[in-house]
Amino acid sequence: MNGRILLVLLVFMLITGGCSGQTHEEAVVKAETEKSRVVYTEIQIPVIKDFMPRLNYVPRSNIQTHVVLHFISNAATNPENPYIYEDIRAVFVNYDVSPHYMIDREGKIYYLLPETRAARHAGKGELPGYPEYKDDLNDYSIGIELMAIGTEAEMGTMISADAYKQIPQEHIGYTEAQYQSLNLLLEDILARNKKILRNREHIIGHNEYAPERKSDPGSLFDWSKLNLEGD
Repeated sequence: MNGRILLVLLVFMLITGGCSGQTHEEAVVKAETEKSRVVYTEIQIPVIKDFMPRLNYVPRSNIQTHVVLHFISNAATNPENPYIYEDIRAVFVNYDVSPHYMIDREGKIYYLLPETRAARHAGKGELPGYPEYKDDLNDYSIGIELMAIGTEAEMGTMISADAYKQIPQEHIGYTEAQYQSLNLLLEDILARNKKILRNREHIIGHNEYAPERKSDPGSLFDWSKLNLEGD
């Protein structure tokens, strides 16, 4: 009888103790999924929902005040065809990073993480005027990747000069379709996030936060094509 009681107690301890971390995280993910449904239904523009693995990201604890723009490609591995969506998504999964949104060359918007999650996109850095954001911009921002490639100098830490020369010219820089979709996406994001203002203080490039590490969105990105206040 005592052995049976001990067995029951052991099973109970395993369920509530040894597995509690995983159970708690699964509960958090479930709750965040419910929140994300609300966010998703509020999006007023066409997007392709393709959420990243959820257990790799933490619930956001602060209010979004910024949007951070990046460029992304798979030029290091496939310079002649650097914009295959599945390849780029695999890079995010393999390196355990992700933006909230990504815009391809034709202007399609991929919705990769709900805005209720603090996406891993900004990393370490500092933002002038916001000392409390040091190494913590992920928790205050929404990340947008654009499939694009910068100048040879800007890509120098990612690919060799020989590989850069193999990239077709039409893959360098940004497309008009991307600017159009980015403006639509920003308008939609700002309608939901009142702390993000439509100006260059609140909509920034990754290079402004981490200039020693990052060059994106780079000198080929035309900020004048965004419908920002004061421009």
